[in-house]
Amino acid sequence: MNMLPDTCSVLVLLLMLKRSNGDSMTQTEGLVTLTEGSPVMLTCTYQTTYSTVTLFWYVQYLNEAPRLLLRSSTDNKRTEHEGFHAALHKSSRSFRLQKPSAQLSDSALYYCALHMNQGCRKAEGGGSVREPKCFH
Repeated sequence: MNMLPDTCSVLVLLLMLKRSNGDSMTQTEGLVTLTEGSPVMLTCTYQTTYSTVTLFWYVQYLNEAPRLLLRSSTDNKRTEHEGFHAALHKSSRSFRLQKPSAQLSDSALYYCALHMNQGCRKAEGGGSVREPKCFH
């Protein structure tokens, strides 16, 4: 007689990342346990003085190197890959990774990363200080 439930749990491990010099990132912390078929939402928020940013979600499966899952530098534009989707919301400084239905094969470590264009730093008054090679 099989005593196992009909659904399996999906485990998602996360890390919190931070930077110094006033720039920081935070993502959903710790172990997230989900029932297979339930929706997934992982949140990454950031603080930076740079006006041009690109955010990334990486996935790392057991015994594998991390690989890029999604990235975005365009405000409010949804990107999709392998059933996951995310949109960068610059007003709330967030990049949420979502999937409508988690599968056992989604069990992995998920990392959020932030790239800042080094030539575009916000000025004190809210404008931008433009340096060479600063693109918006």
